[in-house]
Amino acid sequence: MPSKITEPHSRAAVPLAPSLDETLVASHMPRRFRPLDRRVIWISGTAMLLAVAIGVVAKMLTALIGLFTNLTFFGRWDFSFVSPGGNHLGLWVVLVPVAGGLIVGAMAHWGSRAIRGHGIPEAMEQVLLNESRIPPMITWFKPLSSAVAIGTGGPFGAEGPIIATGGALGSLAGQLMHVTADERKTLLAAGAAAGMAAVFSAPVSAVLLAIELLLFERRARSLIPVALAAVVGAAMHGIFEGNAAMFSMPDVAAPGVAALAAYIVMGALVGVASVGVTRLTYAIEDAFEKSPIHWMWWPALGGVVVGLVGYLMPVTLGVGYTNISAVISGHMGLVALMSLCLLKLLSWSVALGSGTSGGTLAPLFTIGGALGGAVGLLTMAFAPWLHIDPDLAALVSMAAMFAGASRAFLTSVVFAFETTRQSQALLPLLGACAAAYLVSGLMMRNTIMTEKIVRRGVRVPSDYAADYLDQMMVRDACTRQVVNLQANHRVLDVRAWMRVDGQDTRHQGFPVIDEQGRLIGVVTRRDLFAPGLSESALIESLIRRAPLVVEETHSLREAADHMVESDVGRLVVVAADDSRRMTGIITRGDLLAAHARRLKQARHMGRHLRGKQPA
Repeated sequence: MPSKITEPHSRAAVPLAPSLDETLVASHMPRRFRPLDRRVIWISGTAMLLAVAIGVVAKMLTALIGLFTNLTFFGRWDFSFVSPGGNHLGLWVVLVPVAGGLIVGAMAHWGSRAIRGHGIPEAMEQVLLNESRIPPMITWFKPLSSAVAIGTGGPFGAEGPIIATGGALGSLAGQLMHVTADERKTLLAAGAAAGMAAVFSAPVSAVLLAIELLLFERRARSLIPVALAAVVGAAMHGIFEGNAAMFSMPDVAAPGVAALAAYIVMGALVGVASVGVTRLTYAIEDAFEKSPIHWMWWPALGGVVVGLVGYLMPVTLGVGYTNISAVISGHMGLVALMSLCLLKLLSWSVALGSGTSGGTLAPLFTIGGALGGAVGLLTMAFAPWLHIDPDLAALVSMAAMFAGASRAFLTSVVFAFETTRQSQALLPLLGACAAAYLVSGLMMRNTIMTEKIVRRGVRVPSDYAADYLDQMMVRDACTRQVVNLQANHRVLDVRAWMRVDGQDTRHQGFPVIDEQGRLIGVVTRRDLFAPGLSESALIESLIRRAPLVVEETHSLREAADHMVESDVGRLVVVAADDSRRMTGIITRGDLLAAHARRLKQARHMGRHLRGKQPA
């Protein structure tokens, strides 16, 4: 057996055989990752057209909610978006949410059960498990059921159903067109962002919501279409509603150091409250699940509580956007704020737990804002030296409530700014929402958005970190000591060598070189020990295709993708220059070893830091 067969090529580079067609070799190289290509233009154009349609749908949905509100509470045919709080039905008001619950329950039972809930968790589930394919029926059934639920006094915001409807429209467009699963997800997120922007004229927070709750990534090819769709959605809001701030409030002054610290503490306290709100909501949902009554009747039972609370405090009924403006503008006293906070929480949590159709953003903002406004008034009375502004305290707390409950941290900060346009509030908003996020993360594993689908066995990403394999090049992980086989040797000789030389039997794949030392292909142990293979056959006869190669400057992610697409466990590594010399080999084991180094470093650092902590 010639010694060359076991000679590792650690320094001398082996050229590819010139007999191989260059185009064939190039086709066996992994594709270089490109953050943008021409398809992004097409997806962006589709997303913008979709946003125009969603802007119209958002206007139609708010008009439909207004129609149901006017019909059920005021007995008039009017599409204006009004609060049911000014009704004069007396005790009869209790029956209106019950009737709405009966209708929604019937729609869910005989139509689609997927309309139950506030929509975002269901969209997340479709993104994670079903390649962003939302059933087409949801596209029109969800807004209709939500209009009935909210129009009959349901204590929800219109934004949840519109976000869900926008996502469903985006998914439907992606299902009708020839797109990839990633592009369909982008269209779904673009539709949801356009819906939120069309309601609140808050395009930046709409993009952030899409990133934090739907995309689970921040890539240029998805971010650009979503951002353009949000811009168009906000423009549609301007056409229909004007360009004024969604929630008006008096201008606030920049807080001092003591006030800023107080707002951060307030954010932490609201974070604790957000955990309680989330647990209460799911405790109520669990109670309904254990009820012997069929789930179709649950929204009507929830409607009884909504109606009774609405009788005690009519402003808890319906969307309640006017309540948010009143809270952050200082138009409510301490008793009114505490009553609104507690009664809205009771009404909304029972209604949501009963499985009716509606949103969470506006109710959480109302509850958090009322709580913050009350705390702000108390602080101003008992600790005036902190110079707390009750209006700013309400604004900060409403954002912190959503940040703690949903963990959509950046969305909460920017949304509060965009809808009020209070630039001096940015710093306390950032501090309070960060504190609420921290407390919520320490106290509660899942969020109000993810708890439901986690219970169904869905794993939801919580941290979006850069891909470690994408940060390392092949040259940093490949094996330089490569064992080669000679093309003109017999299978019999190679098998005998592999049995005798135990140190090399661990290899699963071997580059094959000709008499001139040129690489002509790769064979595996499976090829060498295939049943029925003649032992007199030459090694070169086992080569089935041109060698699959990867350049030293490719990333490990590109190499891993190339292995998966080609269904192989190893790639020949070649130089990145024009010589295309073989310089090593990279295997699945090398990729795992790279991950192992990362984990080892992280654990070592963790032990080092824990060792420095005081006893």
